[in-house]
Amino acid sequence: MAVVPHATVSAIEVLPEDAHNARLLAQAHPRDWHNPVPRNPYNLVVIGAGPAGLIAAAGAAGLGARVALVERHLMGGDCLNYGCVPSKALLRCATAWADVRDARHYGVRHHGDLQVDFGAIMERLRRLRADLSANDAVQRFTALGVDVFLGHGRFTSPRTLNVEGQTLAFARAVIATGSHAGVPPIAGLAESGYLTNESIFALTERPQRLGVIGGGPIGCELAQALQRLGSQVVLLEADAHLLPREDAEAAAIVHQVLGRDGTSYGRGKDCRGGNAWSTQDCTLH
Repeated sequence: MAVVPHATVSAIEVLPEDAHNARLLAQAHPRDWHNPVPRNPYNLVVIGAGPAGLIAAAGAAGLGARVALVERHLMGGDCLNYGCVPSKALLRCATAWADVRDARHYGVRHHGDLQVDFGAIMERLRRLRADLSANDAVQRFTALGVDVFLGHGRFTSPRTLNVEGQTLAFARAVIATGSHAGVPPIAGLAESGYLTNESIFALTERPQRLGVIGGGPIGCELAQALQRLGSQVVLLEADAHLLPREDAEAAAIVHQVLGRDGTSYGRGKDCRGGNAWSTQDCTLH
């Protein structure tokens, strides 16, 4: 495949800098990658290399279409980097600890000082993520016949897209850019050094105390995992109960389990102050 001389894409950073994240970057955003010369016109341009974009690109290429795939950050999107893979790796470790903690209920006795090695847990998470990154790698999709362009895509006309100074002409486009965590307008939050799902998996040390804003599935699983691993977690949800999109009876079971693990819970509209969030008058359980 022809390449543009000196058209190396911008490097990105994944923390912490270790062998596992170096391996992830080599697959998901290679530092030495050169974007190909566009093979215009494309039958399909896909913007975003998360699960939806990868499936669209691979499927269309498998049917014989000429496909360009554009990603400005990491191949694999949220699922590989900030969602399904790292969160389930963390949950598995938290579940293992809870099984040990509760083993006496099943007639299993253990003696001695059992400890959680949070650094080792997070290293395992990074290792598993790097292992799985080969499935979403730039090299894999290039081998499938997809032209992969790393960089920011910008529409310049109804049938053209600019990526790092190159113009891609296309017949159809798929926009699969995903989403980011919404940051609530809480006074002082910006100065606090808050975490989101895009930064929490870079932790190497366990936070002693953690407030989780949002009692949906992501908030609940992160709250439970970190509480079980030794953090003191307060989970805040503005609706009447956790998991507001689920049946109240099912949400009540989750609430009970979280409470049994020691998670505090702030609930109800009393957690809002005007148009901004406030925890001052929250009811904690």
